[in-house]
Amino acid sequence: MSQGELSGDRLVEVLATLASPHRLRVLAALTSGRTYVSQLARDLGISRALLQVHLKKLEKAGLVTAHLELSPDGKALKYYEATPFSLHLTPDVVAAAVATLSHEGSN
Repeated sequence: MSQGELSGDRLVEVLATLASPHRLRVLAALTSGRTYVSQLARDLGISRALLQVHLKKLEKAGLVTAHLELSPDGKALKYYEATPFSLHLTPDVVAAAVATLSHEGSN
């Protein structure tokens, strides 16, 4: 994500996604490197089902990516990793983003 593509709707999506303490913890855990769902759930002490909900939201917002890989014993493992991004918010950046909000994003 770069500042050039930071539309109002995109800003709302990213900030809403990051507004969850669980999703912040997931993203922080992925800064150590990619890992698969079961290991990440154990590391964070949450259920795989709850983790999947948060990972899907992070993936939809473009903050994490997923890759399916086969383990040596033939099991399919879904690995997640953080997507590199930089978000620098200033009043001017917010004002420029607001000017591009769609009607759906301006609730």
